[in-house]
Amino acid sequence: MTPEDIAPLFTRADGRYLCARWGRPIVPVVFGVEDATLSSVKGAIEAVVALAGHQMAETDPELGANLMIFFFRDWAELGGVPNLDRLIPDLPPLLARLQAQGANQYRAFRFDADGAIRAAFVFLRMDAALSVLPAEELALAQAAQVILLWSEQAFANRSPLARAGTGAQATVILRPEIAGLIRAAYDPAMPAVAQDPSHALRLAARLGSG
Repeated sequence: MTPEDIAPLFTRADGRYLCARWGRPIVPVVFGVEDATLSSVKGAIEAVVALAGHQMAETDPELGANLMIFFFRDWAELGGVPNLDRLIPDLPPLLARLQAQGANQYRAFRFDADGAIRAAFVFLRMDAALSVLPAEELALAQAAQVILLWSEQAFANRSPLARAGTGAQATVILRPEIAGLIRAAYDPAMPAVAQDPSHALRLAARLGSG
């Protein structure tokens, strides 16, 4: 990928470049799924965290869990989740907006003082489109989208996933260039937060050397 390919993946709707990675170990908790799906979700998170060279932990000393993933059927269900309005500001109007848009997913991030990711919240409304996806595929896509702060439109037109192999042997993997970007962004020599578009040049250089 060239810097021109990479920059839009981290350019916000207002034109600002912003790439951030997690600044602490990730502690996931998943709500609204059966044990088999829970295993798939946590396995996908573990795989992407390992790819990044980052860490997971049993608990976050400040938050307990810092990656919360909710599966549900209707946005209105979230209004009854205890204390969620303390974690997500302006929750009622947000839910009303997502309901009106017919959205089936939403991600919210919280940041440390230096701008690194401190917590993430993933909301998945299991409509017809999401319900037909295998749990492993849905989980891997979500794990990829919370390991970094991507642009809101980064995956609007193309999934972060690809298929490897053919027929019954086909498996779903991260697109190689997306996997490479995740590894590059977590390189210890790279900053945890970048707001200058020249960061895309540094990512591209690491992809080229990898």
